[in-house]
Amino acid sequence: MRFGILGPLDVRTDDGTPLDPGGPRPRALLTLLLLDAGRPVSTQRLTDGLYGAEPPAGAAGALQSQISRLRRRLAPHTDIEAGPAGYRVAAPADSVDVQRFERLSQEGRAALAAGDHARAAPLLREALALWRGPALPDLPDAHAEAARLEELRLAAVQDRIEADLALGGSPELVPELRALLSAHPLSERLYGQLMRALHAGGRPAEALTVYEDARRTLADELGADPSPELSALHLELLQGGGPERRRLPVQLTRFVGRESELTRIAALLADARLVTLTGPGGAGKTRLAIEAANRQSDVCFVELAQVTDGKQIPYAVLTALGVREGFRTATADSTDRLLAALEDRDLLLVLDNCEHLVEEAARVAALLLGSCPGVRVLATSRESLGITGEVLVPVPPLPPEPAVRLFVDRARAVRPGFEAHARVPGICAALDGLPLAIELAAARLRTLTPDELADRLDDRFRVLSRGDRSKAPRHRTLRAVVEWSWDLLDEEERELARRLTVFSGGATLETVEAVCALPYPEDVLASLVEKSFLEVSEGRYRMLETIRAFAAEDARDTTDTKDLGDAHAGYFLRLAEEAEPQLRGGGQLPWLDRLAAEHANLDTALSHLVGRDTGRALRLMGPLSWFWRLRGVHGERVATARELLAAVGDAPPPGLEEEYVLCAINALSGAGDEPELIARVDAVLDAYQGPLRLPYILVLWAVAAGPRPAADAQALALAGDSPWARALLDVGLGFRAQYAGRPQEAEECFARALAGYRATGDRWGMANCLDPLGMLAHARGESERALELLDEGLAHVRELAAPEETADLLRNRAIVLLHRGDTAAAEAHFEQALTLARGAGLPDKVAAARRGLGDAARLSGDTADARVHYENALQECAANWFSVGETVRSLIGLGRTAAAEGLTEEARDWFRQAAELAVEGWGDLELADAAEALASAADSAERAALLLGAAAGLRGLRTEGDPDVVRIETDVRAKLSPEAYDQAFEQGLRLRSAAVSER
Repeated sequence: MRFGILGPLDVRTDDGTPLDPGGPRPRALLTLLLLDAGRPVSTQRLTDGLYGAEPPAGAAGALQSQISRLRRRLAPHTDIEAGPAGYRVAAPADSVDVQRFERLSQEGRAALAAGDHARAAPLLREALALWRGPALPDLPDAHAEAARLEELRLAAVQDRIEADLALGGSPELVPELRALLSAHPLSERLYGQLMRALHAGGRPAEALTVYEDARRTLADELGADPSPELSALHLELLQGGGPERRRLPVQLTRFVGRESELTRIAALLADARLVTLTGPGGAGKTRLAIEAANRQSDVCFVELAQVTDGKQIPYAVLTALGVREGFRTATADSTDRLLAALEDRDLLLVLDNCEHLVEEAARVAALLLGSCPGVRVLATSRESLGITGEVLVPVPPLPPEPAVRLFVDRARAVRPGFEAHARVPGICAALDGLPLAIELAAARLRTLTPDELADRLDDRFRVLSRGDRSKAPRHRTLRAVVEWSWDLLDEEERELARRLTVFSGGATLETVEAVCALPYPEDVLASLVEKSFLEVSEGRYRMLETIRAFAAEDARDTTDTKDLGDAHAGYFLRLAEEAEPQLRGGGQLPWLDRLAAEHANLDTALSHLVGRDTGRALRLMGPLSWFWRLRGVHGERVATARELLAAVGDAPPPGLEEEYVLCAINALSGAGDEPELIARVDAVLDAYQGPLRLPYILVLWAVAAGPRPAADAQALALAGDSPWARALLDVGLGFRAQYAGRPQEAEECFARALAGYRATGDRWGMANCLDPLGMLAHARGESERALELLDEGLAHVRELAAPEETADLLRNRAIVLLHRGDTAAAEAHFEQALTLARGAGLPDKVAAARRGLGDAARLSGDTADARVHYENALQECAANWFSVGETVRSLIGLGRTAAAEGLTEEARDWFRQAAELAVEGWGDLELADAAEALASAADSAERAALLLGAAAGLRGLRTEGDPDVVRIETDVRAKLSPEAYDQAFEQGLRLRSAAVSER
C-alpha cells in the first residue's frame, strides 16, 4: 500500500485504488502510526495524539476499538501489529510519503554537498513532488511536527534551486525565487540564489538591486547587515565574476529513471572518446544525453535535427560554440575554423539526432576526435556512427516502474493531485515504455480519464496527436516520430518490416525465413536492428508495438496480409503438433520454454484460424490445451474456445473428436455448470472408440465435469496402452480411494502411478503423485517423510513453472510446518501459494491459501486476523464441485475462531453448517473434518469421543499431529475413563456418517 500525510490523508492499494480509513479519529490514528511507519508507537503517545493531555475515562479501551476498526479497514493489504512497545503499522518506510520525502531530501542534499548536481536535482524534485498540501492536516494539534516538516520542505526547495543553478538554470527560477522571498523575506540564501539566477540570465543590474533590497530588509527588520557570504557574492557580481554559462538546454520537467544508463555513460566517458546513444524514436535519447552531459564540466550541445545538409554540420557546431563567423564564407573554411576553435579545448561535444545525416556526422566526429585530443563526443542516433573506437549505449524503453513514475509525474502537470491508477501500468506497457509516447498520453488526461485513455490506445496515432508546440514537428506527435524513422529505411527494409508485423511477441530467424518467404533475411534484419526498428535478444527479433502498428498500417496497402496470416498460422500449427507428445515426457522442459516464448504467436495463429478454418483451429487448440494447463493460463482462452465451438457446431468434424472435446473443455473452464455442453461431450466420448491420441483429455474432463465412477470402463478403453494415460488412471483411482476413506488403497495407487510417471519422465505426473503421498505420510504422523516427498514434488513443478501445482504443494508443505509449530515458515508458504493462485486466476486455490493463513493466525492467538482470512476465503469459493471442501474447511475455521473467543453457540452453528454442506461433497474427507470440529463443541465427552471415532472411520485412519484434533482428544480423554473413551470411539468408527447426523 501507499500512504500520504503530506496533505490530506491518502491511502491507496498497490494498484492505485483509494481506501477510506474512516472518519476524523481513525484518520488521526493512522497518521500518528504512519509518522513512525515500521516502528512501534506507544499507547500513551497515541492516546495523547487522539485525546490531548486529558483523555476521557476508558480511553485505553477506546483506543483498542479504534485500532481494531482501522485494522479491518486496511485488511488484507496492511496489518497493524500489537506488541509490548505499542502498535506498529506493518508498512515499509518508503510506502509513506513523509518517510520517503525525508530520505530523498537527505540523499539530494548529500549529492549537492558532493558536487553531484545532476543527481541532486531529480532526487529533490522527486521529494518535493510528494507534497499535496500542508503537512498533517488530519492532526490539527501536531503544530511542532507540522512546523518541522514545513522547514524541511523549504530547505529542500532551496537545495533544489541550488542544484538547478549549478546545472545552468536561471530565467525560469526567477519567478519562483521572488514568490519564495515574498513568503520568507529574511532568508539570505534565497536572496543569494535570486541574485545568481538574475546574473546568469543576463540581468546583472537587477541582481545588484536584489542585494540592496536584502540589505535594507535585514536592517529594518533585524537591525543587521548582510552575512559575509552574501556580501562576497555581491562583490563577485560587481566585478563581473560568476560561473561560466553552460551551453546545454535547460529542461522544464523532471528526469525520471535511467539511473543505470547514466552511471554507465559517466563511466564510459571517463575512458572512451566517442559514446553513441542508440534507440528507437521517442526512447528519450536526447534527454538522457543532456542529463549525462550535465555531469561533465565543459559541454557544448549541438542539435542536428534541423540540419538538412551534412555539409552544414561544422557550421552548426560553430554556432553552438558561439564562434562568430565574421566576413569569411562559412562553406569555405568552417571545418578549419572548427578545428582551430577546439584544438586546445577539453570539451564534451553532444551531437544530437545524427540518424538522417549519419555518414556526414561520422566524418565530422572522426575528424574532431583525430585532430583535437581534448574533445570527446556524446552522440544520439537511431543507428551507430560506425567509427572505430565508438562505444554504443542502447537506450531501451523504460521498465514498468519508472514508466509509471514518468506517467504520473507528467499527468500531475495537467491534473494536479493525480495518483497512480490501476490502468496506468497497462497504458505504459501498451506504449512500449517509450517516454515520448508516455508523455503524450499523460497530457491527454487533461480531458480523458485513465480508463478512457486506455480504451482508445488501439488507435494510438490519433489519440497521441497533440504534443508540445515548442518541440520540432517530428517530436510533437507519435506518428511523426515513427514516420521520421520509416522514411530513413530503404524499400527492402520496409518490405520485411511490413511482413514482420504478422508476428506477435517477436520471432526467430528460422521463423522469419519460414513465414515471411524472403530468402536470406539475416542481413536485412541486422540493418533493421542497427536502425533501431527492431530489438534482438537471445536470437529473437521483436518490434516495439508502436512501430509494429505503424508498419501494419502501411502493410494494409502494399502487402497480401491474408496469405501472410495463413503462412504464419500454418507454421505455428506444425510447431504445436510437433511439441504435443514431448510435453508428456522427460524432454518437456525445452519444449515448454519454446511454446512459452511463442505464446503470443500461437494465440495470434489461433485467432486467425478461428475466423478462417475451424478444422485447423481445432487442430491447434487441441495440442495447446495441455500446455495452457501446465502453465496456468487455460482460463484466458475461454472466450476463444466458445467462439470456435459455436463456429464448429454441435457435432465434431470427422477425425477431430478429441480436439472438439478439448475445445469444449476449454469453453467450460470457469463457466460453472453447463449441463447441455457436458452431456454433449459425454456423448462424444461414449461413442469414441479410442485409444486417445491426446490422453490428457481424461484429467481435464475429470476436473471440468467432476468425478465419474460409472465411466471407469470407458476411461480404461480410452487410455489404451499408453503408460502415461495408465498412470493417470491410477492417480484418479487413488484420489477416489482416499475420498472414500481407504488410505492404504489410495497410497498403493499413487505409488503405482509414480512409478509409471518416473518411467515416462513426466514431471507433472510425478509431482501429482508425490503431493498426496506426502500428505498421507503426514496424516500417519511421519512429517519428515512428508516434507521429503513434497519437496521432491516442488522441485518438479518449479522446473515446469506450473503455478497451480506449485501453489498446491506450497500450501500442503505449509500445513505440515504449521502442525509442527513452525508458524512463521508456514505463513510464508501460504503467502507464496496465495500469490501464485491469484496470479493464475484460481479462486479455489486462493481460498485454500487464505484459509491456511486463517489457521496460522488462529493457532497463534490472533482471532481477529483469523476471522478476516476465513471470511475472505469463503468469498473466493466458487460454485463448483471442487470448492465444496474449501467452503467446509473455512466454515470450520470460523467456528474454531468463535470457540477461541468463548462464543460456543456461534461455533456450533458454524460447525453444523459445515457438516450439512459436507454431506453434499463427493467424498467423506470433508465430513470427517466436520465431525472433528463438532467434537470440540459437543455437549458431552461421550458425544465428543463418538464424533472423533466417526472422523477416523470416515478418513480410514486416525489423524496424527493436527493440533486441533490433538487438543480435542486430550480434553476428552481427561474427562472419560479409558474404557469409556474407547467404547464411544469404536462406536463412532462403526457408525461413520450416521454418527455425525445424530443429534
